[in-house]
Amino acid sequence: MKAVFIADAHLDGGDSDGCRYLKNLLNSIRGRVDELFILGDFFDFWFAGKNDVYPGYSDIVDLLLKIRKSGTGISFFEGNHDFFLGDYFEPHGIRVIPNEAVIDLDGKRVFMSHGDTIDTSKGGYLFLRRVLRSKMVYRIQEHLPSLILWYVSRAISRMSRSHEEPATEEINGKIAMFVAKKFEEGADAVVLGHYHSPRFEQYRGDEGMQTFVILGDWIRHYSYLVYEDGEFTMKQCTAAD
Repeated sequence: MKAVFIADAHLDGGDSDGCRYLKNLLNSIRGRVDELFILGDFFDFWFAGKNDVYPGYSDIVDLLLKIRKSGTGISFFEGNHDFFLGDYFEPHGIRVIPNEAVIDLDGKRVFMSHGDTIDTSKGGYLFLRRVLRSKMVYRIQEHLPSLILWYVSRAISRMSRSHEEPATEEINGKIAMFVAKKFEEGADAVVLGHYHSPRFEQYRGDEGMQTFVILGDWIRHYSYLVYEDGEFTMKQCTAAD
């Protein structure tokens, strides 16, 4: 079993270094990995759209569909910038997970989530998150013309970004308690996005090795995680890749 995990590309349709490196990575794994896990904020903005794709995303979406057709399973976890992904991607055989999941990899229980709900003290953000994912908003955006929907999506992306902040000592403490709880519940690995700075930590537990990962982003770090035959490895793309 071989799997690749990525998060927080925040693609906005532009031709950034992160977008180019990401395309290189995706092309390199096509037909060569069993599973690709995308843990949220792959796109900097996205709403539903059963048929229409924002023009700046067409190349990367086509690449994802080619990867799926090559036999790689793709799981798309929704983030705080991209949600209602199911309408477009699920008909193409790509799994869309709105919140969190525990997935079995070779008998290892791997907890995965975007990670933006760990800090439960951020009431304003959590309220905004619930509203944006509500049936009411879904029905409204379903009927918006594409150009208006993309404009609104960009505006909401900026609104969501205004609630983001670096992982302070306080937040790191909350993350540590959250991860410890998941290990107590039986997870062998906890993999998160959202916090942008990559972390890779392993501990020897009573039941074997426990792995904690924050995937990092494709804005500054170009980092990703690889699982192969029972081992996790953190990697980073460079211009030479």
